[in-house]
Amino acid sequence: MITIVIAAGGTGGHLYPAVALAREFLRRDRATRILFVGTSRGIEAKVLAHEGFELALISARPVMGRNLFQAALAMLSLPIGIRQSMLLMREWKASLVLGVGGYTSPPVLLAARLLGLPQAILEPNATPGMANKVLAPMAQRVFVNFASAAQHFSPATVRVTGMPVRREFLEGSGQPRGVSDKKTLLIFGGSQGARAINDAVIAALPYLASCKERLAIVHQTGEAERARVAAAYEQAGVPAQVTPFLFNMPTVLRGADLVVSRAGAMTVSELTVCGKPAVLIPLPTAIYQHQAHNAQALAEAGGAVVLPQNELTGVKLAEVVTALLGDPERLRAMGERSRTMSKADAAETVVGECLALIAQGAQR
Repeated sequence: MITIVIAAGGTGGHLYPAVALAREFLRRDRATRILFVGTSRGIEAKVLAHEGFELALISARPVMGRNLFQAALAMLSLPIGIRQSMLLMREWKASLVLGVGGYTSPPVLLAARLLGLPQAILEPNATPGMANKVLAPMAQRVFVNFASAAQHFSPATVRVTGMPVRREFLEGSGQPRGVSDKKTLLIFGGSQGARAINDAVIAALPYLASCKERLAIVHQTGEAERARVAAAYEQAGVPAQVTPFLFNMPTVLRGADLVVSRAGAMTVSELTVCGKPAVLIPLPTAIYQHQAHNAQALAEAGGAVVLPQNELTGVKLAEVVTALLGDPERLRAMGERSRTMSKADAAETVVGECLALIAQGAQR
């Protein structure tokens, strides 16, 4: 029996590619055992309970972007996380360990190294993070989303696969959405929401009110912002579905005519497999400016308009959104160009390579 241990957590951008891979492993063989390893600090407990996967918790803390004291605490927790991970891998008789980014990956992958287990890494961003650069020499495979990231890893181990997305994003993509003549605008700031985007949308509502009869808005706000944003829509007289989190993101995204969002690697990949035009607002504080690079890649392909956060105002956002929604031909062209960047078979490719690694290890 094959057992896959997946280190993923913190945000949806790290977690949902892992869910896509877990489902692909199970699609190949229902007897495969899947164990996710995460922490109590991220959204993994909530999401994985909904997805039906088992989660084990270890001690792990982020290092990058933290002050000296926080970084020291993170380094002190590393040996604890490694030991906890080794115990889990022995208990579960792990066949392969897969790191999908986030601060959970280092202790889990280091534990796999100490136990001599096959390892693979998924790098989602156009510019790789420091942790994956450091851990990559220990891994038998490094799967990258963007071709530009491949140059940072050994040619012997790197594979340009694209980002694994859940099959729900692929099923029904491009089918008619129904008879409504309203344009659907989807707004979200990642799995935890984005206050800057929420603020800009609230400021834009007076300018969007004139087209509210032709507009259907779905806005994911994050848990802390839901009440404030919902009240702003109500005060402006603009109908909207305001929700803290979208578990049914595949259905909602496939039905959108235009998306306003951050530019995390998972978001960009989901946009491309669904062929959706987007207004991307990269997170300016992202380490290594990951989101800016991701957004630029999609914009250069013609699938997105990039609106930097330092230029983000309600007026500007309303102008960009109304101009795009008022130009169906441009939206169609952007959607087609977005789709040219997609790699719909990424999950199948990654899982196939992982199973090959397991088979090679069994033959030794």
